[in-house]
Amino acid sequence: MERFAQATGIGAQKKAAQENKTMINPLKITEMLSQANQMQEEVQRKLGEAVVEAESGGGAVRATMNGKKQLLRLHIDPSAVVGLSGGSSDVEMLEDLVVAAVNAAGSKADEIIKTSLQGMLGGLKIPGLGA
Repeated sequence: MERFAQATGIGAQKKAAQENKTMINPLKITEMLSQANQMQEEVQRKLGEAVVEAESGGGAVRATMNGKKQLLRLHIDPSAVVGLSGGSSDVEMLEDLVVAAVNAAGSKADEIIKTSLQGMLGGLKIPGLGA
């Protein structure tokens, strides 16, 4: 059997595979997890500081959001409210403008999140985050 292994090169392959096994040092894992936590905290801090703004209705409604997708400010131009004389269609239109502005700001925040994570991962491809 040993001759067969030598003749086919199986023994050499097995020995090479055993030599190439990398031992995982538990102390390094702890260090790597600590670094990952620090990176996560840094990304969270940057996302909290990042601010995006989007508008709808030609600027009648403007939403300001941070990178954590927290709505910071919602501005409704007074001219958009003047026309509200109780007509339900006017109220619905304003509601639609608010929703559109908030969703647009959320999309911009998503782009910031994606960019921040890609930078942190150094080009590592993760499903759902890819371009």
